[in-house]
Parts: sequence; C-alpha cells; structure tokens
Amino acid sequence: MTSLVHKELADGVATITLDSPPNRNALSVRLLEELRGHLSWALAEPGARVIVLTATGNVFSSGADLKEQRAAGAPITGALPEIMTLLWESAKPAVCRLNGTARAGGLGLVASCDFAIAPLTASFAFTEVRLGVVPAMISVPVLRRLDPRAAAEYFLTGEVFDAARAAEIGLLSRAVPEEELDATVAHYAEMLIKGGPEAVALTKRLVREVPKLSFEDGLRRMTELSAERFTSEEGQEGIAAFWEKRPPKWAAR
Repeated sequence: MTSLVHKELADGVATITLDSPPNRNALSVRLLEELRGHLSWALAEPGARVIVLTATGNVFSSGADLKEQRAAGAPITGALPEIMTLLWESAKPAVCRLNGTARAGGLGLVASCDFAIAPLTASFAFTEVRLGVVPAMISVPVLRRLDPRAAAEYFLTGEVFDAARAAEIGLLSRAVPEEELDATVAHYAEMLIKGGPEAVALTKRLVREVPKLSFEDGLRRMTELSAERFTSEEGQEGIAAFWEKRPPKWAAR
C-alpha cells in the first residue's frame, strides 16, 4: 500500500510531507493516522530540531475527506485533534510550508504550526458553512491566530481569500512569491536551529502563556524563569560561546 505521508530528516530539519494529490491531500483517516505517526517520530527524534510540514501537488489540503463522511458511521474526527495538539504543544518549532491552496480542516494544520509560509498564488477558505457543517475542531487553533473581525467574516461567509489577506489577518506568517518559498522556509529553519533547544521550547510556551497572566504575576514568574535560564547548563554554554566568539554546541555543524 502506497504511503500517504512521507518523512525525511536532514540537517536538523524533519520534513513531513502529505502525499495524496489525487484527492487534494484530503484528511482521510489513513492520511491522518500516518501523519500522527510521523509527527510522533519527529518529536521523539533527537536529531530533529525543527519540523516542516508540507505537501505535494498544488493543494496543501482540501480539508476533510468528504467521500468518507458520506458513509454511515463515518469517523468524524480521526486523529486530527491529536495532531493539532501535537503541533501546538510541541517543544520543537513547527513550520508549515504551504505548497498551495488550503481549505477548511487543512487550515487547522496551518494554524497549529508556529510559522506558516505560503506562495502569493495560494488561496484559502473556511467552506464548512456552505456544506451545512461547522469549522468546530479547527476553530480551537484558528481563533488563536485570526483577527476576530476577520474570523467572523470568513467563518460565516465561506468566502475565498488570497495569501496576502491571510498574512494580514494572522493565518500566515509570510506570503511570498512562489520562487522564494523554499528559501524563506529554509531561512526560518536556520534561524530556529541557532536557538538553544530548551530556550526555544520555553520561549514558545511563554509567548502563549504570558499574555494570560496578570502584570504582577507575569513579572514574578518571568523573573524566576530568567534567573533559572541564566544559570542553566544551556544558558551558561550560550554565554561562554558568545565571549569565545564561537557557535554554541547546539548550533555547531
């Protein structure tokens, strides 16, 4: 049986590729199971510092596999909730390299990654309401990214919008010319690998948690974290590398 998802590890980057172009990389039960397995591998692999999620063809993902959803007793969610959680809570930064268009459930994967880069030619839409269903599960990561007015506009209308607009409203980190896509993704990966693995994981968490804290509690907790990191083994190595004008151990190639 042909695999629907592939994995590759090179230079600290674990690339996971959706490869089901005949159905526009629809989120079938089998594809989601394979994706969950490959994500679990990347998170456990010591040599993987950054995860890049991408796809083949000209569509990143069309969303749920509607052929499966027509069957009686069809699995409504499959592994999608767990996959979005793995990406969102991963200690390793995840970069979504959109090879093209994304729709509906596919946008849950996009929003769950820390960074998302797409070509300017890509288009996006939350098409659920036009099918009489709701963007329920994916709203959990998506609504943490989108401007509230934009979320209401595109969730309620199902209207198609372009990559420039997707970047403007927070769905994408960058929208770039197609010929610059790979270089931009590689730049993000290279920058992420320069950071201490523990520091990157902690910083990813604080970006999400600190805004929820009161000002006083935030300062107290972040003062404690700052002191802890300056005295940590990783922090001391980073400071030593700075003074010795050399790359820290984690960034040495």
